[in-house]
Formats: sequence, structure tokens, C-alpha cells
Amino acid sequence: MCYNCGTSPGKISIYRNTECPNCGKDLKICLNCQFYDKNAHWGCRENISEEVRIKDRSNFCDYFRYSKSIDGKQSSGINNNTDNAKSDFLKLFGDE
Repeated sequence: MCYNCGTSPGKISIYRNTECPNCGKDLKICLNCQFYDKNAHWGCRENISEEVRIKDRSNFCDYFRYSKSIDGKQSSGINNNTDNAKSDFLKLFGDE
């Protein structure tokens, strides 16, 4: 899924110049990579030799693997986990 619009590009090969068919944004970006983790060293779970500073622009990273889900603003994963944890915490102390 495209990090920008949430559209799945289908079964296409992702290259440095590949753009989302829906919004036209680059697809080979850190934010679309399965190894992207904002909490990891340099934002990557792979052992990269130098930081990719601009995470929302195409790059030459050899470790890039297109992710089928989005960690961040469009994902139901991390945000829902945070919301669920907060909700559970509040329930524990009777505030909800």
C-alpha cells in the first residue's frame, strides 16, 4: 500500500522511479519498506551503512522490500495498538 494515499499498486515491480498509480508519489521510499521502523537506528531494521535522511523520497537502498502494510499514519497497526494500549491502561485504573 502506498504510504501517501493507501492505494495498493497491484503486482508490479518496484524500481527507484516507480510511482503510485493513484497519487503519483514515489513508491521506493523508506516509508513503504518492510524494514522501516522509526524507532530503529536510522529508521531501519537492516544494518545500513549510512542514513537515508529523506524517508519519503525514492532512494538507492539495496535492502528495500515493498511492505504490504503501512506503519504510521495510514496503518491500522501501530496507531490502533497505541490506542488499544491507552484504552486498556485507562480501563485498568477505572477512568473509562
